[in-house]
Formats: sequence, structure tokens, C-alpha cells
Amino acid sequence: MSSMNVKAVPAEYFRPVSVNEGLQGTIQEVTYKVSNYIHLTRQLVTDRIIDSREAGRETVAGDAIWKKCNVYLPAAYDPNDNSVRYNVLYLLHGVGGDHSEWLSSNGKADGQFIICNLFDNLIANGDIDPLIVVFPNGRSAYDWTDTSFKPEGTNMLGFYYFDYELRYDLIPFIESHYKTAADITETSQEGILFNRTRRAIAGLSMGGMQALNLILGGCRHDSTRITRTESPWNNGLDKTVLAPGMVDLFAYVGAFSNAPTSSEGKTLGVSLASCVHNLHLLYTTCGDADGVAIGSYIKSIDGLIRQAGDQLNHYYQILIKDGFHDFHVWNNGAYNFSRLIFRNCDDHVRSHVVMKTL
Repeated sequence: MSSMNVKAVPAEYFRPVSVNEGLQGTIQEVTYKVSNYIHLTRQLVTDRIIDSREAGRETVAGDAIWKKCNVYLPAAYDPNDNSVRYNVLYLLHGVGGDHSEWLSSNGKADGQFIICNLFDNLIANGDIDPLIVVFPNGRSAYDWTDTSFKPEGTNMLGFYYFDYELRYDLIPFIESHYKTAADITETSQEGILFNRTRRAIAGLSMGGMQALNLILGGCRHDSTRITRTESPWNNGLDKTVLAPGMVDLFAYVGAFSNAPTSSEGKTLGVSLASCVHNLHLLYTTCGDADGVAIGSYIKSIDGLIRQAGDQLNHYYQILIKDGFHDFHVWNNGAYNFSRLIFRNCDDHVRSHVVMKTL
């Protein structure tokens, strides 16, 4: 990989591809069962054996809840064709959004969702292989439909416990209901090594924080009313325990304008260095005029390469000139990240593209 892989989104990619040629993908909103989530009592409800010290709170048994996500299926997808399997990209939303933010808040062009146009064009022009894109709701909480910003809210706490839902509920649902290349039920060493290269995850703002903290192994957070500490960001939140990370499930991670509660680069790098598996790609991006995230973006990349060592293969830091906290930056992130993932990454060849400006 080289810096030549990264460029601005072609303007025509925001517009729909030809529907007459059967090139447009489809969106499905689906419901799935969740057995791992934050309860009204701030306990972690789980159907697994999870140490309370790892979780940073009491774990209890409880009834499952039902959540929704959106799924993009490429134009060629045929549920009856068992000969074709697809890689999966998970795209996470921001603090005030939900599973429809990448779709509705991103807007439409000529009646079609812009993010769908983007993937349709990438596929139609041969930039990427056809893939499935999952848009989850990142709040693993009983009140997951609450999109308000309340530091003491369980809906906010749910952002920092999405990893358990992702591992034990959402990924198993996706890989049992769609024609995916990865199969989470395959637990052999060969299976794990293959499957993690068939999954990628990225997010905008709060979702970017989740991609860093929950996948690489950063800090969970809770209300300062509970922690009885001061918030470094004056937003009513402070860090608690380290998440165990999910590099065993994902080989590619992207963070677009990652939120203020993102862990520092040194913390993320140390966690990554301790992983059994190396990360094939880490793609970080932010607008240079982003008053919300530029500080957390800089802190989250500071020292990461040095601490991660040989566990990080390819690393991109992309600064968008005159970019704000908006979909101009995030669409650029989705476009370039999707063009870099699911490639054959040589563990012995590493590239670090630092602070390239678009």
C-alpha cells in the first residue's frame, strides 16, 4: 500500500449508478436478539461467562432485548446462491445518531442514499469487490432508541459496552443470516485467522471512538456521578477499565473524527502490542477545522505506532483540509477505507502514511 491509494471521492460517486443495468444495491432494516447489554440498573446483562473485573461492573443474567440494524446488500447478492460469499464492513454512527445516520443524515442524491451510491459506484467501477455493509445501533443498552446526550444515561453507557453485543449477538446474527465469507462458529486457529481478514469496522465520531477503544483495547467510560472523579473533557464522563479488544475478529479498523473519549495513542498501542494477532490496517482521519474531534484525533494517534511495534502493518493518518465534523470528512473516510480493506496484506511489509492532507 502507498499514499497513492488515498484520494478525494470522485464527484460522480455520490450520484446513483444505473438502475437499468442492475447495479444498485439494496438496504434492509432487520431485527435481531441481543443478550448482552446494559440494564436499567447499570449492570451488564449477559448470557456468557464474563468476569466482572473485565467488565468493570456486575454481570447478571437477564431477558434478551431486540434491536435493529440496517444492512446494505450489493446488487449481485442472491440469498439462494451458496457459491458466492461476501466480506462484511461494519459502519458505526455518532453520539446523536442511530443505525440510520449513515443513510438518512448523510442525505440523498437523485432519490438514493449517498452512502449507497458510494458503495454502488465503488463496486460497479471495480474499485472494490462486492461486499455487505452493516449499520448497527451502537448503544448496547435496554434504552437503545434514546439518542439524547445524557452523561449519566444508560444509553450513553451502552456505547462503551457495544463490544459484547458485537461479538456475541450481532456478528453471529449477520453470519448466520447472510452469505458471508466469515463464519464466527469456526473457532479453529485457521478459521480465526481467515475470518478476521473477512471483517472490517469503522465509525464516525462516537463510532470512531468505539472502533479504537473497543477493537484495539482502549478505555470504557461511565458517568462521573458514578465514578466520583472529574471529567477530563468536562462532559460528565471519565474512563473506567480497559476493554479486552477485538483484534481477533477484525483485521481492519477505521476511525473518522473520533470522539473526545477516545483513548490516547500510547494506551491503544500498548493494547495492540499485546494482541496475539496483528492489525493489517488502521485508518484514521479528521478535518483540520473540526472543533469537536481534532484534539482527540491528535491524542489518539500520538505514540500509537511506537507502542504498537510490529503488531500494526499499515497505518494511515489522513487530515482533510478545511474539513469539519461532517459527512464531507466521513464519506472520504468510508471511500478510502473501503478501498484499502480486504487486500492481501503481507505481515512483513509495513507502511505508515503520516498526516497526508487531502
